[in-house]
Amino acid sequence: MLALALIALALALLPAALAAANLTLLRTPEAEPGTGLVSILIPARNEADNIGPTVRAALASTDVPIEVLVGDDHSTDATAALVREVAAGDPRLRLLPVPSLPEGWTGKNHACAHLAERARGEHFLFIDADVRLESDAAAALTAHARRTGSALVSGVPRQRMESLGERLTVPMINFLLVGYLPVAMMRASLRPSLGAACGQLVLVTRAAYEAVGGHGAIRWSLHDGVHLPRLLRRSGHRTDLVAGQALATCRMYRGFAAAWAGFSKNAHEGMATPRALPVWTLLLFGGQVLPWLLVLAGLAGLVSGTVLAVALAAVVVSLATRAAITLIVHEPMATIPLHPAAVLVALAIQWNVLLRRERAGAATWKGRNYTIGGAP
Repeated sequence: MLALALIALALALLPAALAAANLTLLRTPEAEPGTGLVSILIPARNEADNIGPTVRAALASTDVPIEVLVGDDHSTDATAALVREVAAGDPRLRLLPVPSLPEGWTGKNHACAHLAERARGEHFLFIDADVRLESDAAAALTAHARRTGSALVSGVPRQRMESLGERLTVPMINFLLVGYLPVAMMRASLRPSLGAACGQLVLVTRAAYEAVGGHGAIRWSLHDGVHLPRLLRRSGHRTDLVAGQALATCRMYRGFAAAWAGFSKNAHEGMATPRALPVWTLLLFGGQVLPWLLVLAGLAGLVSGTVLAVALAAVVVSLATRAAITLIVHEPMATIPLHPAAVLVALAIQWNVLLRRERAGAATWKGRNYTIGGAP
């Protein structure tokens, strides 16, 4: 049992060490005035609850000239009418109906590709319809792209979570990114496997985007945050991550059911593969859940005092890592004690997707059914 406790401690120390390094490297970029047009591109499908505040926040961007394009992807609610209402008072906003979805495309990629074709900017800033940009976000991201020579710059917006279900799921985004991606190695290498982005907030240069084929080159994907930076890196383009919590806010989901469905959709191209998921289960369960089980066993007198001490050290390391990430990315403090449960929920989502994919081979999102890795 002592060996098991030591393994748990080692697995807890791994993300702790990476987080300590990454939290110093992932900084909010400073905005600088620019003259190049930035096209803020927003795919929208039945987003009446979000689209008004989103486009108004985008139009409030400062320090760089902007245009805002909203792609109405066959919405059946008031999305289009709300955009037209705002556009009537600001010519920088345009509503573009998205054509019918062709075979072999996923909806978001098709909408993004259509928006990019109509955009006039030197940079494309793709945001989800539930993302509220801060006024300096576009200028900060484009300035960072220029300073670093990056074709793509992304960051995770500050995540708003107002229900227990959201707090049990959404914080894993930053925990996985900050705790397991070696940012220093990512910046020093063009290795595609180190490419990462948050699909909620992605800035890409027009030249690089068009050179690699843009979203059309990943038309089958349900997770552009994974595949777009890797596509660019394979072609020799640099991609980078920044701290995004001061650049934008987002409430991804409303409740546990929506979060489960959303993270299940992304899992198809993330952890939920036969090769990757056993490794992630070892890393996450072993370092973030097992220490708690050993502590409970120690309190029940089932293991020795030495095992209990090592397990307690692992628990402290695990919670300290989560607390540091939570504080810096401005997530709710109440999510910290929920961390072991959040890890279990994340693993449950991934295993459910993997097993269900073996049975069904399909995913559903925004009312559309997709074949995994293939055409809708």
